[in-house]
Amino acid sequence: MSTDEGRIHKRVGWAPLRHFTERSVLGLLAVIAVGLGFGLLLLLVRLRWAPLQSFDRSVADALNELVAPHPPLVTVLEALTDLGGRPVMMWLVTVAVVLLLIRRRTRLAVYLVVTGVGALLLDPSLKTLVGRLRPVVDVPVAGAPGNSFPSGHALGSFVAYGALLLVFLPAVAPRWRKAVIALVGLIIVTVGVTRIALGVHYLSDVLAGWLLGAAWLGVTAYAFRVWRREVGQPVRPLEEGLEPEAARDVTPAPDEEKLLPHPWARAAELIVGWVFVFGVLYLLGWAVTNHTRGTWIRSADEGFVRWLQTFRTPALDDFSHLWSKAGDTHMILLVSLVFCPLVLALWRRWRPVLFVVLAMFGELSLFLTTAAAVGRPRPPVEQLDGQMPTSSFPSGHIAATMCLYVAIAILLVPRIRAWWRWAFVALAVIMPAGVALSRMYRGMHHPTDFLGAGVLTACWLTLLWYVLRPNADVGDGNRADAGELTERDAHRDLTETTVPAGTPEAVR
Repeated sequence: MSTDEGRIHKRVGWAPLRHFTERSVLGLLAVIAVGLGFGLLLLLVRLRWAPLQSFDRSVADALNELVAPHPPLVTVLEALTDLGGRPVMMWLVTVAVVLLLIRRRTRLAVYLVVTGVGALLLDPSLKTLVGRLRPVVDVPVAGAPGNSFPSGHALGSFVAYGALLLVFLPAVAPRWRKAVIALVGLIIVTVGVTRIALGVHYLSDVLAGWLLGAAWLGVTAYAFRVWRREVGQPVRPLEEGLEPEAARDVTPAPDEEKLLPHPWARAAELIVGWVFVFGVLYLLGWAVTNHTRGTWIRSADEGFVRWLQTFRTPALDDFSHLWSKAGDTHMILLVSLVFCPLVLALWRRWRPVLFVVLAMFGELSLFLTTAAAVGRPRPPVEQLDGQMPTSSFPSGHIAATMCLYVAIAILLVPRIRAWWRWAFVALAVIMPAGVALSRMYRGMHHPTDFLGAGVLTACWLTLLWYVLRPNADVGDGNRADAGELTERDAHRDLTETTVPAGTPEAVR
C-alpha cells in the first residue's frame, strides 16, 4: 500500500513537469518550423527565384488594377494600414508598459519591451541584408521608404498585437477569448493585405513578415514560460495568457462593476443637453455676427485684433504659431491619448476616461455645427494662417484647449492630496489664455469668439459633470489612492450602515 502510494505520489509530482516539457517541446518545434519557413522564403528571395518573382509581380499588378481607379478605396486602405504603422503600435505598447509598471507587473512589462525592441531591430537589419526593392506598379497609389523584404508592417503588427494579446488575454472572459483572438488575427491579416494592395510590398514580403513575427513571438513567449518555471510559478497553456494570475491587474477597470447606472437615460440627457448648448451658442453667435454692427461691441472686437497687429515681429509670429499649435487637433489628441491611459491605469475606472472622451467629442461636434450655422467671417486683418475651412465663431482651438485642460483639472484636483494639484488649475487657465492670445494675434479670431469658446466649455462640461459624475468614486479622505476605499474606511462605512439606530454605538 505504501509502495503504491509512493508510486502514485511520485507520478503526480512529475506530472506538471512532464506536461510542461511536452507543451514546451511542441511549441519549440512549431517555432522552429516557422523559422525554417521564413529561412526558405528568405533564400528564394535572395536567389531571385523566377517563379516566386513572377507570382509576386502578378499579384501586385492585379491588386493595383483593382485599387488604383478608386480613390476612396485607397483612403480606406491607407487608414487600415496605419494600424500596423510604428506610431500606432509604439503608442499601444508604451501605454501597455506604463499600465503594467503602475500596477507592478514588471515581468510582463519587460516582456513587452524586449519583444517590441527585438521586432524593431529585426526589420531594418533584414531589409538591409536582403536589399530587395519595392514593387513598381503602373499606377502608384502609395509610397514607402526603404527596402521591401520583409514587410515591417506585417512583422510589427504580428509581434505587437500578438504580444499584447498574450499579456492581456487573462482579462478576457473565457467565452470571449476565441472571438478576441480571431479579431487580433483579422487585424494582422488586414494590415498585411493593405500593404500588398497599396503596392508597397510583394506578397512574399508580407508572408515573410508574418513568419518572422510568429517565430520571434514564439521565442519570446517560450523564454517567458521558462522564466516563470525557474521562479517556481506554474506554466499554463498559452490560451490562458502569459500570466493568468495577473487577470485583475491587466483588466483595465477591475474596480468598476458598471460604467453608468441607467445608461440610456444618461444618453438621452446628454443628447438633450447637447441640443440646448448648441442653441445657446447659435443665439450668441448669431447676435454678435448680425446685431453688433455700429456698436461698441463690434468696434472693440475688431479694434483689439488690430491693436495686436501692431506688435507683430518675426519672433512673435513664430512664438504665436507654436502656442497656437497647442490647441490644434493633433496636440489635443496627443495629450488625450497620454492622459486617458494614465487615468485608467491609476484609478482603474472607465468613467473618468469617458468624461474626457465625451468632453472632446462634444466640443468638436458643437464647434463644427455652430461654426457652420453661424458663418461668421474672420477678422478684417491679415491672417497669418491663411484661409481656414471653418468660420470664426466659436474658436475651435480655444474651445478644445479649454475643454481638455479644464476636464483634466476637474478630474485630478479632487484626487490628489499634494499642493501641486493646483498646477492643473493653473494649466486650465494658462493654456487656453495663451492659445486665445496667439489666435487673435495671428488675426484668426475676435475676442467674442473666445467668449463663445468659454460658453461652450462651461455649458458642456457642466452638463457632463452633472450626468456622468466622473468623481463619484472619490470618497472623503480617499483622494490619493485612486478612489479605492481603504480597509479601515470600508470597515467604518460598513459599521455605520449596519449599527441599528438608538444603540449606544450609533449614539456615539
